[in-house]
Amino acid sequence: MASIASANAALAASTPPGKAEPLRIGEDFLPRLGSALVLGPFVVLVAVVGGWAFSVLVTLAAVILLWEWLRMIGAKPRTPLLVIGGTALVGAILLLAIRPPPAAIGMVVLGAIMAALVARSNRERRTWAPFGVLYAGALALPTLILRDDSSFGLVSLVWLLAVVWSTDIAAYFCGRLIGGPKLWPRVSPNKTWAGSLGGAFFGMLAGMATLYLAGVETALLAAPVALLASFASQGGDLFESGMKRHFGVKDSSQLIPGHGGLMDRLDGFITAAALALLIGLIRDPDAPARGFLLW
Repeated sequence: MASIASANAALAASTPPGKAEPLRIGEDFLPRLGSALVLGPFVVLVAVVGGWAFSVLVTLAAVILLWEWLRMIGAKPRTPLLVIGGTALVGAILLLAIRPPPAAIGMVVLGAIMAALVARSNRERRTWAPFGVLYAGALALPTLILRDDSSFGLVSLVWLLAVVWSTDIAAYFCGRLIGGPKLWPRVSPNKTWAGSLGGAFFGMLAGMATLYLAGVETALLAAPVALLASFASQGGDLFESGMKRHFGVKDSSQLIPGHGGLMDRLDGFITAAALALLIGLIRDPDAPARGFLLW
């Protein structure tokens, strides 16, 4: 890591006045890259397999997400809240197999209400505690509902991953290559407008390319949805950054080298998946994945 920092410093010192600074690679780049190269293919493989394996993976991710949320806000009593929220999440996921989505959503809401009744500590931490159940549910339910679509379930999930990952990667490099005005320095001091717009553009292209490769003829007409999902992904990232800054936490946990916690990796996916499901349910309640992909 020190060698990367030294190289960046040397590049900055050698840049002539008035010239654009060369691309600086952050010290977390190599750990982030390594983690992505391991986790990315694994997630895609399990998504392709689907079935119980994918449900178990999503359930585990949702429970870890809840744990990280409670840890981040300093919720008390943490273990009872985790048990209540985790039970509600597992119950909701099991309900999806035998009941329509509203029943599972109701289970998550019930878990949040119970968490609100159990939460202690100061008023602010009590207020935010139940939202951890809702936040984890916002990962689990849209992901599983969309994947369960018999016609476009896998395509919709690959589409979401392509849009979110491309947005994240392109925003990183566009922000560092172009620089310029900061997007929201009070919440996330490193993000720029150039990074945001570049991420949205490449996220949209990734969504279109995914549909084209999947043989979906409406790839061009679905471009606006990919653009919206990309911006939603960035909004989720900013929301999590704001929460961490508010509670004085650098990372939600240290589970993933270079990324921090699972929440730091999935914040954008959660909002993008929730938006995709909402659009899909409005357009085609019986097949939400088809609803937001086919235009």
